[in-house]
Amino acid sequence: MIKRLDYLGALDNRRDLAERLAETGLSPGACLAKADRFAGAAAALAGIGPDRSVGPLRAFSVPGRIEVLGKHTDYAGGSSMVVAAEQGFALVAAPRRDRQVRLVDAVSGETAGFELGPDLSPPLGHWSNYPMTVARRVARNFPGVCRGADIAFASDLPPAAGMSSSSALIVAVFLALADVNQFAARAEYRRNIHGPLDLAGYLGTIENGQTFGSLEGDRGVGTFGGSEDHTAILGAEPGHVSQYAYCPVRFQRAIPLPAGYTFAVGASGVAAEKTGPAMEKYNAASRLASTLAELWCRHTGRTDPHLAAVLASGPTAAGDLSRIVRTAMPEGAQADALLARLNHFIEENGQILPAAGDALARGDWGALGDLVDRSQHAAEQLLGNQVPETSRLARIARQCGAVAASAFGAGFGGSVWALVETGRTGSFLRDWAAAYWLEFPQHAATSSFFVAGAGPAAFQVG
Repeated sequence: MIKRLDYLGALDNRRDLAERLAETGLSPGACLAKADRFAGAAAALAGIGPDRSVGPLRAFSVPGRIEVLGKHTDYAGGSSMVVAAEQGFALVAAPRRDRQVRLVDAVSGETAGFELGPDLSPPLGHWSNYPMTVARRVARNFPGVCRGADIAFASDLPPAAGMSSSSALIVAVFLALADVNQFAARAEYRRNIHGPLDLAGYLGTIENGQTFGSLEGDRGVGTFGGSEDHTAILGAEPGHVSQYAYCPVRFQRAIPLPAGYTFAVGASGVAAEKTGPAMEKYNAASRLASTLAELWCRHTGRTDPHLAAVLASGPTAAGDLSRIVRTAMPEGAQADALLARLNHFIEENGQILPAAGDALARGDWGALGDLVDRSQHAAEQLLGNQVPETSRLARIARQCGAVAASAFGAGFGGSVWALVETGRTGSFLRDWAAAYWLEFPQHAATSSFFVAGAGPAAFQVG
């Protein structure tokens, strides 16, 4: 289902592993960093203890993602442009003889443990929520699943920073449990999942709790998101910006990142944990989109499943939906919020994103920068998911010479990407960080600035 990198050596042989990792499209520096993470995860796994482990190790590389454009569009059936970041998880797993799942974070030393079962109650606000949600869902969708695993992981993604560290952990844990339990051979799996994009759609429903085909949903992790993150993690091409549409997931195009340019990321230091304080704000944006579709269907008798389908139903749909909102809710903040959400989706999904993709493809930096600035402004004024730190990070990046820069991810904190010339990333990062810390000294210790190349999708090692 995912690509495999043939490597028969030891995971702690950093030099040999880094040489093989170069075949995946990772940059030389990223190969060394990922080899270090695999070595750390392997060492941490050995420290768990072999009391019930059996069989060969499984190893997976699972990236984070950068959302170039497509703010809050995926769960409404829209499109987004994404890259798989070179940063991500290195996960090593050993199958067990029983149903226990034991995990250790090789970086922090934190551990978690539980038994595979359909009635798990994951805690909100802790990273164990994500693997426990996976374990609960697969126990329901694949009855009789009986083999747990000892799992160690190491990540260089900044947590709660908008780079999909939570979704990457969900994908990584699923891949490990699917491998040790041979899910791909199960009839339930074969009926519903026929390739990486189906798998991305399914993993998105593990997170948001929806049903996927005949694989029944549950309450998920508590957020009403889509499958953009999982699609980028499983489908993005190295060296490219990939564009997908959602509900269901469909590939649209892959745009080569022009030679001599790369992405830099500024993580603001404002945490945007989707199962923590930001969850209700995130879910509110999702509910506005679904409410618009529900109002439309109620007043027209149609059955369009999401906002993108509503707007695609005819040339007058946008105006008709605006009138429906004003008629149904003639006064009050709710009508204003719904109209702002509608106008944001129309602008981001229908106008900015396709034009920006074309500008990137032809290397028209002026047009790209203007369009991305417009997207950032729309996020601030219409979507309302920005904080002062991310707004200023985007503007400072442009002042420091970025071709384009925008906040990304769920918002309400998180990170900003900047497209910069590869030859000046060092000076750009120094200037960007210094200017940001001058304005927000309280985040100097928790913010971070780094290069994040467009790397490969998730792959197995071994």
